[in-house]
Formats: sequence, C-alpha cells, structure tokens
Amino acid sequence: MKPFPRAEISSRALKANLARLREIAPGSKVMAVVKANGYGHGLLNVAQVVSDADGFGLARLEEALEVRAGGVKARLLLLEGFFRSEDLPLLVEHDIDTVVHHMSQLEMLESVSLSTPVTVWLKIDSGMHRLGFHPQEFAEVYQRLNANPNVAKPVHLMTHFSCADEPQKTVTATQMARFNELVEGLPGDRTLANSAGVLYWPDSQADWIRPGIALYGVSPVAGDHGTNHGLEPAMALVSQLIAVREHKAGESVGYGGYWTSSRDTRLGVVAIGYGDGYPRNAPEGTPVFINGRRVPIVGRVSMDMLTVDLGPDATDKVGDSAMLWGPALPVEEVAEQIGTIAYELVTKLTPRVAVCLD
Repeated sequence: MKPFPRAEISSRALKANLARLREIAPGSKVMAVVKANGYGHGLLNVAQVVSDADGFGLARLEEALEVRAGGVKARLLLLEGFFRSEDLPLLVEHDIDTVVHHMSQLEMLESVSLSTPVTVWLKIDSGMHRLGFHPQEFAEVYQRLNANPNVAKPVHLMTHFSCADEPQKTVTATQMARFNELVEGLPGDRTLANSAGVLYWPDSQADWIRPGIALYGVSPVAGDHGTNHGLEPAMALVSQLIAVREHKAGESVGYGGYWTSSRDTRLGVVAIGYGDGYPRNAPEGTPVFINGRRVPIVGRVSMDMLTVDLGPDATDKVGDSAMLWGPALPVEEVAEQIGTIAYELVTKLTPRVAVCLD
C-alpha cells in the first residue's frame, strides 16, 4: 500500500528535463543543481536518475559527500564553498570542486598544505551583492589563486544573477557585461546562467549552465510555467480524502470558524497540513485536484489536514486521491495563489511526506 501524503517523483520527467535543457543550451555542459534535498525531490533520487549530467551543484559539503557515497562519479561543485580549513582535505579525497567567494576562504587555501590541488571556481560579484569578490578585488584574488600550489590550474570563473527571473529588467545584461569584461582572455571555464538565465538569457549560457528549479520542470519566472519551455513537472504531491461530510449553509469549518458556507454542500477532508509542509497561509480558494476537477480549500489549513468544498452534487468518497500540485495542477499556479514561489513549496516538505521515485 502506498503511503500518504507522498511526493511522487517521475524519473522519466527528470531525464526528459535534462535532455530539454541540453537542447536549449547545446553549447554548454550541465551542472545540475541538487541542493536542498534535490529541491525536495530526494538528493540521491535526482543525482542517480540524471547521473549523466556533466556535474552537480550543491550547497553543503555533507550533500556532496552523500552524493559521492551514492556512487555518483560526476563533477561536484560546492556553490557556497567550504566553511572551514578542515574541509579542504575532504574536497581532495572526494574530488569535489569549490567556489571561492570570500577573502577568508582564500586565506584558508593559503594556510594549508594539500596532497592534491583543489579545483576552484572564483566567484565575482557582478551585481548580486551577496557572495563573491567585488570587481576591484578580482585581479589580486585571481593572481593569488594562480600563485597558490593548493589550487588546480586553470582557475574557473563564475557569477550569479540577481534579476534573471525578471526578463524585462536590464540588470542581467549589465551583470553579463561586467563579468565578461573582467574575465576576457583568461583561461578556465565560465558559468553564469541559473535556470532563468538558461531559459531567458541565452547569451549567458557559456561553458556551463546551472539549472536548478528548471531541472524539476518548474519555471523560475512569475506567471510562467515550465511546460511553456518543454519541461515536465517531476513532482506530484498527493494525499487522499479521509472524510466526506454533509455541510449546511451557515455552518463554519475549522479553527476559528474562518470560513462559513453560503450553501448546503459536501466537504472533503484531505490528510495533509502544515506539519507536512503545506503552507498554513494557503487562502480560501487555493485549488486541490480531486477526481478530474479543481476544488477550493475552505477554512484554515491545520497541522495534519485541510478541508475542501467538493460541491453539493459531489460523489467523491473516502480514499479518493487528492493532488496538491503536479502535472494536473502546476505548482507555479498553486504558489501564485498562496503568495509564495514554487521553490519554497517543493523544498519545504517535511519528513512526514514520503518521497517515492517511479
């Protein structure tokens, strides 16, 4: 018997999305971003299904070590770099690349003695103003890295976009120009494009692309869907009805009597709530897909369940499947209704939700 609630992960969709991203950026290698537990899809699930990606981007050393232990041989890159000098021998042992974005990391690299040089991606702050060296620091840092025997040569080069998911803004073009001016004529690979860069800024694709949310079939741009780019949703979040109840006009439901029905109807109770990672602030009207149609959430989402208005003529029954998002109900649409982004929905699922790979 299948558990519920569960996140059903389509290996076919993941593979199809990787192939589609290669079509969109035919001149680039793919650094598939699998941080945050593979964007909620299961870290090893994703890394093993798309093991033919050219590399994988991760946020934490622990994630990279888990991927290596899972048998993945592809290139691994720590997108936030290492945090302690003691981490550096582990990078050598497990053949893990690192971003260097801060002077403290440069100083740690200069203070240790490693058996084998580490592959470094020097991050330039071209306008994100979060991580990376300022353009005026670049020449000095680049020279010091090249002079360091602990650093493999050539040094690779990267930046990160702040507004690529807002294609109407010119910020991304400015960032690209700033980066390209700094690195012109230098050896090493380059990577600029996140998912939004891949889909909306083809001039940013360079040697490597770093698709995150797009790999999972989701668009990074508000009002857009991954399917518009030939991508397929890789996750379906499903549960089931655990009660169907007759409900009279004028009666409320749930904590605080937040919603009162204007008609006689039938309510369905779905076994999922904020204890599973479904947002408590989902407003009345947020859709749930049941038996081929969308029905609205009514009342407050509680820890373990939520309530939907099935309609007065409903024939739904206990045990029927309920999809919170998936191929029939795009996560981008649900996120917009709730007032958040799809990234947050797929990554915040709690361990109570079984992740099932097909």
